[in-house]
Amino acid sequence: MYKSTQTLIQEMAEDLQPVRALRLRSGLLLLLAAVGLTVLGIALLSGLWAGVWQGEASALFLTTNGLLLILGCAAASSVLRMATPRVGNQHDGPRWAALMLAVLPVAAVLSLVGHEHPLGEIADPHGLQCFGAAMLASLLSAAVLFYWLRRGAPVAPRTAGLYLGIAATALGSAAYGLACPMDGPVHLGLWHVAPVAVGALLGRYLLPPLLRW
Repeated sequence: MYKSTQTLIQEMAEDLQPVRALRLRSGLLLLLAAVGLTVLGIALLSGLWAGVWQGEASALFLTTNGLLLILGCAAASSVLRMATPRVGNQHDGPRWAALMLAVLPVAAVLSLVGHEHPLGEIADPHGLQCFGAAMLASLLSAAVLFYWLRRGAPVAPRTAGLYLGIAATALGSAAYGLACPMDGPVHLGLWHVAPVAVGALLGRYLLPPLLRW
């Protein structure tokens, strides 16, 4: 039976439900709460290193955790914006921040050149503990960013998944860094940066199928 265009439009509109628009500020506040709860959990379970605010932290310690925080914020900002794509959006910030952070593991490896026992330096007994703790500390931030993307409509799920993994693990590693007093270049450059590399791989290859709409 023939139906007019107006009738078809009315039938299609009957099932529509109003939705609340995604606001970047709301996503930022939600992520900030997740990071705050993560730091609180670390403080309760492991305790924060008092040397951070007592002037005992080395420049490398502050630089490493600062770069992790910058990368996490840059990648998280891109992820939140990807939920509401628009023409002209650029996401170059995380790339440059990642390149800056990549200097640390390269410097750590180069510092071992000519070392008498380089493998002994890499086999840090505390390294795996920091790596595992940083991965766990990234879970809440990852859940918040994933929830935000699922509410939106990311048009580049591979890039969104990649940046989600980077953002969550960078923030998680920076958060757990507040509890780790070790400030050696190999420990910081390898074991505190390694979670970001793993998070990037997991986000890039595991999350895209879950982000498509």
